[in-house]
Amino acid sequence: MELDDFDLQILQSLQEDNQRTSQEVAERVNLSPVSCLRRMKRLRESGVILNDVAVVDPAAVGRGIMMMVLVSLESERADKLDHFKRAMQNAPEIMQCLAVTGEVDFVVTITVRDMAEYDVFAQRHFWGDPNVKRFSTLVVMSRVKYGLTVPMGRPEEG
Repeated sequence: MELDDFDLQILQSLQEDNQRTSQEVAERVNLSPVSCLRRMKRLRESGVILNDVAVVDPAAVGRGIMMMVLVSLESERADKLDHFKRAMQNAPEIMQCLAVTGEVDFVVTITVRDMAEYDVFAQRHFWGDPNVKRFSTLVVMSRVKYGLTVPMGRPEEG
């Protein structure tokens, strides 16, 4: 889908606050409310906007420990990869799971209440999966920058 400058401005405004009405967004991007609403609908229906969500502070709901886990698999056969991906998708502790290139196969972001909960998680998903060759856990000490905002500048703008 080709995005023009108005689309990019709408996306930027909604990334800042997706609770804004089409009227509020229209005022920010200098479009009519009807045109803005039509564009917002098109951006959602086309999949440019993946979801409208609330970003919750994990500590506020008792999940004060965040970790990044680097996972290497024994086999990269499609069926074994799919099995691991499904397990990650179904685990509520996982905030993100990214298949990556390089030294490891996956980078997994999880949040847990305490180390005992992580131990149970690791037993079930890492030690308990014969296709997991190794995993390394990095405990997050502080979130220096945290979000899902995508920069909206054109590539030629740098």
